[in-house]
Amino acid sequence: MLRLLTAPLALTVLLIQSVRLALGQIWTNKTRSALTTIGIVIGVASVTAVIAALTGLKAKILRDFESLGTNKIYISPDWPRTGRFKNFNWRVIRFRPEQFEGLLDRCPSISDYTLMVERGRAVNYGVHNIDGARIYGINPSWHKIENRSVTLGRPFTLMDEENGWQVCLITPRVRDKLQLEQDCIGKRIIIDRRSFRIVGVVENRVESGMFGQMGSSEEVFIPFPTAWRLWDPWIYAIACCRSPDLSSEAQAELRFFLRQSRRLEPGDPDTFRMDVIEEILKGFNKIAMGVTAVAGGVVGISLLVGGVGIMNIMLVSVSERTREIGLRKAVGARPSAILLQFLVEAVVLCLFGGLMGTAIGQGLTSLIAKIPGARLDMAYIPLWAIGLSFGFAGSVGVFFGMFPAIKAARLDPIEALRHE
Repeated sequence: MLRLLTAPLALTVLLIQSVRLALGQIWTNKTRSALTTIGIVIGVASVTAVIAALTGLKAKILRDFESLGTNKIYISPDWPRTGRFKNFNWRVIRFRPEQFEGLLDRCPSISDYTLMVERGRAVNYGVHNIDGARIYGINPSWHKIENRSVTLGRPFTLMDEENGWQVCLITPRVRDKLQLEQDCIGKRIIIDRRSFRIVGVVENRVESGMFGQMGSSEEVFIPFPTAWRLWDPWIYAIACCRSPDLSSEAQAELRFFLRQSRRLEPGDPDTFRMDVIEEILKGFNKIAMGVTAVAGGVVGISLLVGGVGIMNIMLVSVSERTREIGLRKAVGARPSAILLQFLVEAVVLCLFGGLMGTAIGQGLTSLIAKIPGARLDMAYIPLWAIGLSFGFAGSVGVFFGMFPAIKAARLDPIEALRHE
């Protein structure tokens, strides 16, 4: 019973002694140990740097996608590849405002929606002008869906929409570019050779760090009915789910509603498409995981090469220390103690290489984050990557150190003592 209780303590003491002996051997043969672990260092540094870059890229893209809103559904007309609408005129395929009447009543998973028109047009005020400003036709619900409020003046009203009045909202960027007064409410600007009265200033768009400006940063907004009357345009819609969890139900309800409003027969393919940020995020996560796995696997080959170097140097070490092994066995050392000593030495050597590799990987990550235009400023080494690197390095030490350790444990003490 006492032996069972003291066995863990004895094993712990033996393990500590083995680690001390291993560190002594590494320190005695510093140059050889450093050269031996180069493969491990390169492998761990490469793995951690690659994972850091991919993690930073993923974090950047996820943040930018989430800024767009994970509960939004973008709906646009689309030509089917088959069926009777395949080669129809764009005026047949496009959306019309009346096709969205009653949407909220028949799609309970949708909290709101806005019809959208987008055009690039010149905007003028006196002698100042903006070429290619983005002109958007929107419904009042756009502010809630895009989470962009009016900071000065008022949003569009029901009267603006019903009468199709030529009023507009501008952003502070447009106000500054046209050199308007801070309180520019009531001023008139020229949009596409037509006069529009400014009724409000809407906050600037938050620019995406990954996707750039996504078009001109100078935005002007007019009521959707006004845009429809003036341009008879190609339109799209943005719907907002009540919660991201209801995305699938919302898509099904929208599809059923639009097929009915567009009078599609049961065999007809859809003449529209729906893009959901949440689905794009899921697809990106799968791709990112696949790329991380492939990159980690390819770079991990360096660790295997480093492991072969570890095994080679441990076999040399066994040959050099044959008399020491024989002497230890002669004074009563068990084969298990000899095996543990050499195995621990191999593992410590690999872990030392893993530590150096992680430090170099951190340095590479800092350099990657500072590359101009690479958009990897959010690159970092996650804790799981550090644990994976050390775990893999330790596994390499155990796997490739086992054969030399077994060889050392099986040496005959008499033959070992005779060894020169």
